[in-house]
Amino acid sequence: MDGTDHGFAFGGANGALDRAAHLRGRDMAAAEGARVLALWRGKPLMSARGLEWVRPGHRLLDAAGPPAFLGLANGAPRLAAAVDWAPEEVPGTVGAFFDPSEQRHPDAPAGSAFAELRARMTALDPLEAELAAIARHLLEWHGTHSFCANCGAGTAVAQGGWQRNCAACGRHHFPRTDPVVIMLVLEGDDLLLGRSPGWPEGMYSCLAGFVEPGETLEAAVRREVHEETGVPVERVEVLRSQPWPFPGSLMIGCLGQAAGREIAADPAEIEDAVWITREEGLAVIGGLHPRIRAPRPGAIAGHLIRLWVEGRLPRGEWEAGRQRKARE
Repeated sequence: MDGTDHGFAFGGANGALDRAAHLRGRDMAAAEGARVLALWRGKPLMSARGLEWVRPGHRLLDAAGPPAFLGLANGAPRLAAAVDWAPEEVPGTVGAFFDPSEQRHPDAPAGSAFAELRARMTALDPLEAELAAIARHLLEWHGTHSFCANCGAGTAVAQGGWQRNCAACGRHHFPRTDPVVIMLVLEGDDLLLGRSPGWPEGMYSCLAGFVEPGETLEAAVRREVHEETGVPVERVEVLRSQPWPFPGSLMIGCLGQAAGREIAADPAEIEDAVWITREEGLAVIGGLHPRIRAPRPGAIAGHLIRLWVEGRLPRGEWEAGRQRKARE
């Protein structure tokens, strides 16, 4: 299906980024045209132009860790490094679900600041969005995997940041990506939404959950929906995926056909769940619903809801049957 949606972030750069895995064993920071993206606590350095790149050796990077090689953008190396820095003041919103604060490093280029990627991702073009996603994902992984999971010894960065090696036991460790199913669950022409405890007021979204070991995507959809709401799901189709570097997931958008409407929400899983009509969905998307706020731009949940509201879901056998049922 054509998932074109300019508010859908991290969807890929359509070949503009060459990950160039064969170059990961080289010192790409010394290559001609190399530029580095600095991140502080997962927040990339940004300006009004988008991501703010600096040359290797820039004084902003004096207290940075080893750079990770992201790939070649239009033939030029792009890297990322985590900056160790203690601002005079760190607001309580840093690390929160929504962080509007920006931090300006004294050595950073004029007009740039470390900004939360969630809030700025839709302002990036596809290439920069992909680079930012890789950078955040890789550096978050390095920040939590300094020690070997096999023997507990310290590990060292290798292969341009795409590997960590343990000299003590010889194990190699690689960045992990956690698969998450996120579901557009329909019954007739209505959509099931839920909210997690602690979410901002009025925030509802598609149900979602991690895929467990040995589980298919279809089974994960059925299990998660039933665990959270008690609603049984029959047919499942995979629609689209989105890398989500908060901290390192792959969101797999699915379509699920509910076999019932009765909700029995598990308070340990979600705070509330509701069915909404397509007309209500239109109001949600437009920010006009009295109870449910508009979905965050850039995230796959909002993209899936728009596909449903605009009637752009796949017209397969299941969709034809669903429409027949709605007319009965």
